[in-house]
Amino acid sequence: MDRRSLIKHAGIAGVLAAGAAPAVHAQAAIRWRMASSFPKSLDTLFGGAETFAKAVRTMSGGKFEISTHAAGELMPAFGVVDGVQQGSIEMAQTAPYYFFGKDEAFALGTAVPFGLNSRQMSAWMYEGNGLKLMREFYAKYSFINLPGGNTGAQMGGWFRKEIRSQADLKGMKFRIAGFAGKIMERMGVVPQNIPGGEIYTALEKGTIDAAEWVGPYDDLKLGFVKVAPNYYYPGFWEGSAQIDFFINQKAWDSLSAENKAILEAAAAQSHMDMQAKYDARNPVALKQLVSQGAKLRAFPQDMMNAAWKNAQAIYDETSAKNESFKKIYADMAKFRADQNLWFRFTEATFDRFMQTQKL
Repeated sequence: MDRRSLIKHAGIAGVLAAGAAPAVHAQAAIRWRMASSFPKSLDTLFGGAETFAKAVRTMSGGKFEISTHAAGELMPAFGVVDGVQQGSIEMAQTAPYYFFGKDEAFALGTAVPFGLNSRQMSAWMYEGNGLKLMREFYAKYSFINLPGGNTGAQMGGWFRKEIRSQADLKGMKFRIAGFAGKIMERMGVVPQNIPGGEIYTALEKGTIDAAEWVGPYDDLKLGFVKVAPNYYYPGFWEGSAQIDFFINQKAWDSLSAENKAILEAAAAQSHMDMQAKYDARNPVALKQLVSQGAKLRAFPQDMMNAAWKNAQAIYDETSAKNESFKKIYADMAKFRADQNLWFRFTEATFDRFMQTQKL
């Protein structure tokens, strides 16, 4: 009797008795660890890791569990890239530009001064060449990335003293990282790279004179207004700031297509969720900060002009010595030009009109 006839006439019991049923293998449970660069107190940033892990657990029916660990629990905030690269953890949640000291190209995964806004960044990543180019670069470090959030445009930071012109920056110790730090250094600033959880103490003790972090919601939680009341804008170095999940290449390759799809879907959910939370919570937090004594101030125009000029010079210099940066930045810059042409006639014009209305 052939297999088809056997199934037709014997039914499932006969099939099982005949040993003709296909083998069914239970999928083994997966347990990963994720180290974050952010403290638990920042529920928008570290919360992105928790949103991701919860979505993975739900979509896998509990068969894929990822434990989330705040900065300092498994490793230091700035140790997560080494941890993922070496395979001591399967994945990390971080802002890639923290690691631009390893290679300037890392900064392009988060934000560079006068770069893309949050919508443009997502468009470049998902519909442009951003994700492809960044993964080519990250392959050198034995991990892949999944976009996992964006803060939107950020504020310029908290200053103990008022800045009336570029000259007031000379000698200032400013918590600022990446290319922004290099630009500000040329303008007389002494840049300091300090994890978020340590900024308040440094400002309070006078170890630093100013600090940029994210925006009103997170800044309110960290209490910067108490020790440095001058709140400047815009954060021209972060027209947006993407947060990534880094996944060890071997760990990624070991996954089934189904589990890879689950991670991609969970990251996309976290990406959207983080942006939505910041957009919803920042306006309320800004009002609270002003009521607590924050003095909103725009950066002086001469400072903005000098920052733009220095940024272009640094990008040219970096591209001349770093092929990875040159390749990725050139693509991003071309994408930015097209995006800004479009936004000029649509988003920007609409926004300017709406902001002059009494709502």
